[in-house]
Amino acid sequence: MYYQVVSFNYKKCDLPVREKLAFKDDKAKKAMLDRLVGFDFVFEAFIVSTCNRIEIVAATRDNFATFHAVLGLFSQSSGVNFYDLEASAQRVDDEEAIRHLFSVVSSLDSLVIGESQITGQVKDAFRLSYENGTAGRKLNRIISYAVKCAAEIRNATQISKNPISIASVAVSQAAQIMGDNLAGMTAVVVGAGDMGKLAAKHLLRAGCDVVLLGRDTQKVQLVADELGENVKVDAMENLSKYLNRYRLLFTATSSSEPIITREMVEERDLKRLWFDMAIPRDIEDFAIEQMQIFRIDDLKDISADNHALRQEQALKASDIVDRYKEEFFQWLRTLSVEPVVKGMRMQVDQAIELELCRAIKKGFVPADSEENMRKMAEQMFNRFLHAPTIRMRESSREKNGVTGIDALKNIFDIDTANVNFKQYKKEHHKKGYSS
Repeated sequence: MYYQVVSFNYKKCDLPVREKLAFKDDKAKKAMLDRLVGFDFVFEAFIVSTCNRIEIVAATRDNFATFHAVLGLFSQSSGVNFYDLEASAQRVDDEEAIRHLFSVVSSLDSLVIGESQITGQVKDAFRLSYENGTAGRKLNRIISYAVKCAAEIRNATQISKNPISIASVAVSQAAQIMGDNLAGMTAVVVGAGDMGKLAAKHLLRAGCDVVLLGRDTQKVQLVADELGENVKVDAMENLSKYLNRYRLLFTATSSSEPIITREMVEERDLKRLWFDMAIPRDIEDFAIEQMQIFRIDDLKDISADNHALRQEQALKASDIVDRYKEEFFQWLRTLSVEPVVKGMRMQVDQAIELELCRAIKKGFVPADSEENMRKMAEQMFNRFLHAPTIRMRESSREKNGVTGIDALKNIFDIDTANVNFKQYKKEHHKKGYSS
């Protein structure tokens, strides 16, 4: 079995392409997962889809075939040319795939290093696929280690101190352009999900009043009640009114089409700053005097200073990721040998019983000596298998040892596909989802 991650992220894949690859809802994501694991070379998969990245994480029989299957399926669903997708994709296999995923979960690969949302987003992505029946034990192993790695990085470094998010970077940029004085201003926030709520919190902290809009006014009102008295709620039907009244706008909806078009916007003698934090984008492409529109990818450069400040801590965190990657593969290699050892010993027990029954039946062994003969045979085989078992376990700690263990599985015809590996798992690795 192999591991693979195919990533379309902000580093290599432009915003227009990421928009086309984005999933409309969980139903669309499940449909893609069903098609992906429908290939006999893909055992399990889950998909992380955020504003900055789409990550396809898979346990496979054939990484080459899996990569091209991913490109083919996403090309069909998005309409993006297969070869353009190939040029935009980052493919990592096996040990590098695990390292990449641990870095993603620990927010080391985020647009803003140290942001706090990605760990939960990856866990939710795995849970969705697990409940869909397209991810299970093979990928749960990775999630268990990844979450533990992220927790140690948060505790051992200051990388998540004063956590930064896309929303906080957007508000910080607004404050910088407005002369570090947002107090007394009114900002319009469209979307009451996690990103919209974060933007509202940062705006309130900066002294702004907030107008919060969303399609589900009941949900929006609940969020507003949580945020405090300086938040006013209104319905999406009144969006146009606010676009042309206030200077600050932050959008973060899950709409598959732009919710703000050129026709909705009046030309005013008013300096306006708009921040589109959604994928796909909420604001249609257009240009108006006295208006600046910042999109997700624009915030990469804005967050560069924060990124630089965290590099020393990121290096320390990177060492932790490397250690967890090595521990994961060492544990995985250990798992590969224990079922083989058990399988060999079960075959020995079966052989002893079979031959002992035959010997008694033919009169080679007196029936009243059966138990003593069984003990003697067991001791003989235990002595015979003792040294090879030690060498197998030692070999399992080496990277090339898996090849020899696979050969033994074939020689002794031992099937480990349906083994419950939890019985071999150490207690402190039991975090994760039940499988």
